[in-house]
Parts: sequence; C-alpha cells; structure tokens
Amino acid sequence: MIFFLTGFMGSGKSYWGKKWASANDYTFVDLDEVIENAEGKTIADIFEIKGEDYFREIEATYLRNFADANNTIIACGGGTPCFHENMQWMNDHGTTLYLLTTAPQILDRVLAEQEKRPLIKKMNQGELLFFIEQKLKERTPFYSQAKLVIPSTEISVQTFSTLFLAKQSTA
Repeated sequence: MIFFLTGFMGSGKSYWGKKWASANDYTFVDLDEVIENAEGKTIADIFEIKGEDYFREIEATYLRNFADANNTIIACGGGTPCFHENMQWMNDHGTTLYLLTTAPQILDRVLAEQEKRPLIKKMNQGELLFFIEQKLKERTPFYSQAKLVIPSTEISVQTFSTLFLAKQSTA
C-alpha cells in the first residue's frame, strides 16, 4: 500500500508523514528531498536556476518512480497534485490524503521557513497571506480530488492508524 500526502506548504505533510510511517512500520519519503538529493540542488536553487517548468517536469518523473512502492508514505510538494496530471496518477496508484489547513494556520507555520520556500521567500506577512489565500483557491480543486480529506484540527498519530486499519479491512 502507498499513501500520498497532499496539501499546501506548511500543512504538515512531512511532519505527520514521518510520525505515521514510524507508528505503522512504513517507509517515509519526502518527494522534495528525493528531488534535492538526485539533482544535487535545493528546490529553491532548482526554481531559481532552471525555473518552475523544469522543476514540475522532474517532479512528475520522480513521483512516478514510486509506482511500485509498497508500505510507503510519500509527502508530496504543495504543488505536486496541480501539474502533469499527478493527482490522477496518485489516485490510480495509491491512497491520497489531503491535509486540509487554513490560510492563517499555514501563514503561522511557514513564516519561520520562508527562505527555504522559493515561491514565498521575498514576501512580507501581508503579501504572504494574500499569496497563500490565492494559491489555496487555485489548488483546492486538485487537493479536493484526494480520496481522503483530513482537517488539520483532526490530525493525530491515531488518525492515520485508524485510516490505515480501515483501508486494510477493505483491501
């Protein structure tokens, strides 16, 4: 079984993915880390040097390398579901979970990491909130295609275990 965690930057995909993988004896993969290791550059550097179009192409390629993964939880980048029919591909190859998080929650979480995030690193707080709200409007139609939607207020280590056991019993 493979689970794809989707949601906006700062929604907790990596944080919860690691916890859920550890608690359920799954392998955890952060797609952005896979890309950084393979390309020898940070995501920010890839965006800056080669552009977003290039990044989205290789992101789709690296994502599809997990077609045969098993017992794996993959934290996808915030934009992953929105390009190259990635969301459809993920739905066809595993279980997609959308970690639903509000714009103010995201703002609080990403302010401290702004430099590491290429799309937002030069924005002030007001610009950042506006950006988050606009991107959420654009991306929500993709995120909403996930098989499971989990509001951030309901996320815990037990959340995944409950979903995991439910999926196992229906498999």
